[in-house]
Amino acid sequence: MRAVAFTRHLPIDDPDSLQDLTLPRPEPGPQDLLVRVEAVSANPGDPKLRAPRPDNAGVVHSPPRVLGFDAAGVAEAVGAGVSLFKPGDEVYYAGDVTRAGSNAQYQLVDERLAGPKPTTLDFAEAAALPLTALTAWELLFERMPFDFDAEDNRRSLLVVGGAGGVGSIAIQLARHAGFTVIATASRPQTQAWCRDMGAHHVVDHRQPLAPQLQALGFASVDAALNLADTDRYWDVLGELLAPQGHVGLVVEPAGPLRIGDPYKAKCIGIHWEFMFARARFRTDDMICQHRILARVGSLVEAGQLRTTLTEVLGPIDAANLREAHLRLESGTTVGKLALAGWPA
Repeated sequence: MRAVAFTRHLPIDDPDSLQDLTLPRPEPGPQDLLVRVEAVSANPGDPKLRAPRPDNAGVVHSPPRVLGFDAAGVAEAVGAGVSLFKPGDEVYYAGDVTRAGSNAQYQLVDERLAGPKPTTLDFAEAAALPLTALTAWELLFERMPFDFDAEDNRRSLLVVGGAGGVGSIAIQLARHAGFTVIATASRPQTQAWCRDMGAHHVVDHRQPLAPQLQALGFASVDAALNLADTDRYWDVLGELLAPQGHVGLVVEPAGPLRIGDPYKAKCIGIHWEFMFARARFRTDDMICQHRILARVGSLVEAGQLRTTLTEVLGPIDAANLREAHLRLESGTTVGKLALAGWPA
């Protein structure tokens, strides 16, 4: 089968950083779907896993490592124990960081991690959703003590990094759940995008946040999602969060964080989200990701959520994936980038 993979950790401007290869087609285990991949989307985690670092210098991957953790496709075959899907079903999923990724014509995924592809979306539009939707949903409605279906959820939520992939879907989910959503974005393009996603207010994260929030009438916020830079915003969020507020985190800090006052004094809840935790540790509740993706798909089909895809770069090949990694490393992407189909 065709695949895009790498053997050594190289800068993205090196042609060998991602290569077009031919790899063996995998065979499904008892709970696996063998998915014929039709579209993938790129995530910031992909370049981080590929990029050279001191701890991976000289590492050679054999067999070559296939990245990619968002996909939409068709179940080509199913394992003997599969009960949720049958061959021919269209699915979407983010997969498992411990297994080969989606940048291949065929991929194995545990059925408990996949959902039915929304019927109103094409494969590229669907591939843009799984990782970010799962991350945002798990963070807001499983790690943090909020209810998506609450009838009177009158809370304020600050989304730091609102124009990114997770921010774009978190704004939509929080707005649907009744939050007053304040997103951060610094450019006219990204500010407009956040408003289009449903943010009630947008503030500039390159400027002090407190005065901007105060000008909007917010002396504090009930919750915050720091989706951009855990270290940079740690102190300011401690000051901005209300007593008994909550902060959600997804980015590994570069250094130690002081979790005492004001976090201790205010009893602020600190919540980490890593979307791959369930699959990595084979938790008993892996099926929750299937249920979340099914719910998200239903909301999309009902017109209550929208894909966050902004551009399809072309078919799935090394050149287009190198372009996706280059853009992600620039830190200026809006929404999600996808690739669809395979070169003729």
